[in-house]
Amino acid sequence: MGKQKHQTKLEKNTIFTIIGIIVICSVGGYYVINSMIPVNGSSPVFGAPANFYVKSLPTQHGPTFVLSSTKGGKKSFSPTLKPIVTVNRGELISFHMINEDYQKHNLNMDEFNVHTKDLSYFETQSITFIADKTGKFTFHCTLHPEMSGTFIVK
Repeated sequence: MGKQKHQTKLEKNTIFTIIGIIVICSVGGYYVINSMIPVNGSSPVFGAPANFYVKSLPTQHGPTFVLSSTKGGKKSFSPTLKPIVTVNRGELISFHMINEDYQKHNLNMDEFNVHTKDLSYFETQSITFIADKTGKFTFHCTLHPEMSGTFIVK
């Protein structure tokens, strides 16, 4: 009788462990799939985005955006006051905003639903979206309108 009771308890523990693992995997899978949905899309996109690192820096002319990229496996750096990003239509894009200024900054591009929160010193935020419209667009900081750049989709 004692051995049968021990086996029943062991089977219950095994079942609860398996159920726990299934729940954890399901919740984890849900968050992974949702993290793959671009801000201007409705379904996950499986593929590597073109990464653009947009830093906000203080300069003698006031705060500015500085851009670097790893598009195409090459790292490029463009310390210009008005950076220009050129991509192809349909491309998956990730903007990684990094605030290296003591003032708060954000990055916005309304046409693609790209909006970061107001970032404090050394805060970061990444936004992934699909370049689904052709044309010339402006990304900017709403707190400092002089901070802007151009986003061109061919």
